[in-house]
Amino acid sequence: MSEETDGTRTDETYCLIDATRPPKADGPPYAECVLCREPTEYPESYKGVTLCPVCEWQEAQRTACSG
Repeated sequence: MSEETDGTRTDETYCLIDATRPPKADGPPYAECVLCREPTEYPESYKGVTLCPVCEWQEAQRTACSG
């Protein structure tokens, strides 16, 4: 971690969230959102947690760094 003389960080980010996403689907069938069961933009064959755009945005708001 590098710091300026006044104690502020210069070369790090405060939020180190892994932002990897599943690949976008070319068309149906789409995977269901694990929260609301609406279709997502991800393929049904993707193994893992998938969220629809609304739930994805809400989850990002909940986990966003406040600082």
